[in-house]
Amino acid sequence: MATAKKETADITIQPLRRGSVKLRIVGTQPMFQNRMSAKVKQGLLVGTKKKTRAERVEIKHHPLQEFRDSAEIMDDGPTALGLQVVAVKAAMATAALETPGMTKTSAQRLLFLPGDRVALYGTPHLRMDVVRSADMARTPDVRSRCFLPKWGAELNVQFIMPQLSMTSVVTLLCNAGVLVGVGDFRQEKGKGGYGLFRVIGEGEDDDEWNELVEYHARDAQEAALADPDFAGSDTAELMEFYAAETKRRAA
Repeated sequence: MATAKKETADITIQPLRRGSVKLRIVGTQPMFQNRMSAKVKQGLLVGTKKKTRAERVEIKHHPLQEFRDSAEIMDDGPTALGLQVVAVKAAMATAALETPGMTKTSAQRLLFLPGDRVALYGTPHLRMDVVRSADMARTPDVRSRCFLPKWGAELNVQFIMPQLSMTSVVTLLCNAGVLVGVGDFRQEKGKGGYGLFRVIGEGEDDDEWNELVEYHARDAQEAALADPDFAGSDTAELMEFYAAETKRRAA
């Protein structure tokens, strides 16, 4: 007896397309920058040597240099400071964990932010904080970093359709601004609430954004990097002590 042939169903593969949207983020909380300094990178490349006795009695930190080293510098463009786009993508991927219908892995695969850095608006201040080192004893230390009380940046976010839509991308970035943040001491880490932001569309009129672009771009940033204001009375007191101690040792 002949058997009937099974009919095979046609498989339809939907083509993927890449969408793009330009968005602006404006800080709702201050942000710390903490770029790895050239000295540390050189040590990782060729190794470090033990300090001599003379080097061990030198002043341990150089706040102004460490402040400048912590900033992400742009060679050209409207600003002297930059924001690493990988930090924004990582924030969106982490926010996906708390966003229904999205997973972190999907966000990492389906989102693209071209380039390495984007222009970061905001005038930097020098701020010192007591931190704990990563050693077993959690040794306390003082760290000088680039601190931006007000900041903002413009992003070009690309995404894969139809898995993601423009609305879902904007929502995910908004959630990242509320839950995660960017920079040191960000909300994601649980110990600080810095680096949070809100989202506005390209061309959307916003007084805070307009102020950042007009008054906190390259000229203001270069002046602040050369001669920074101090963020808070604690930093001002420490810098005053540092200046006096430097003069005493030089004498």
